[in-house]
Amino acid sequence: MLTHWAVVPTCLPLVRRRCPACASERFRPSGKFRVNANHKLLDVWLLVLCTGCGVTAKLTLLERVTVRAVRPGLLERLHHNNPGLTASLLQNPFVQHRNRITLDWDDAWRLDTGGSEHPDGETVDVSVRFAARIPVRPARLIAEGFGLSRAEVDRLIVEGNVVSAVRLTGKVSGDFTFTLKR
Repeated sequence: MLTHWAVVPTCLPLVRRRCPACASERFRPSGKFRVNANHKLLDVWLLVLCTGCGVTAKLTLLERVTVRAVRPGLLERLHHNNPGLTASLLQNPFVQHRNRITLDWDDAWRLDTGGSEHPDGETVDVSVRFAARIPVRPARLIAEGFGLSRAEVDRLIVEGNVVSAVRLTGKVSGDFTFTLKR
């Protein structure tokens, strides 16, 4: 039996970055952009708010770029604070590297299993699709999807009853499939 699961974001992830004003290391994306024009050059930042003290910080998206180099559609989305653009830019590895940030996906995603029942004693092939680049341990997904404990899933992996082409002990953020033999 083939089953399709989806890992779907429920909200924007928190940004891990040290706050200069307090000891907090988490920022909440405000969903707002700051576009500053200096003659024919643009600077664009994504504004984030400290979860501890509320201080606003800026994540650099574009720096000293000519106006003509920015697509008109992108510029329009920046001016209108497009939430979809915020999500895609936060997940951009270049933006993360440039601003020295990582994303905290805790409590910002859910697993959609389609409500399918999995009878005991049956081999189940599961295809897991990620709607965003969310790093999650496959063992956690399997435990949550089948209603098992993490220890039980670890035991099934060691016994060879859960097999996959990807490593099931680390984190994955891309689509994969696995087979559960019961």
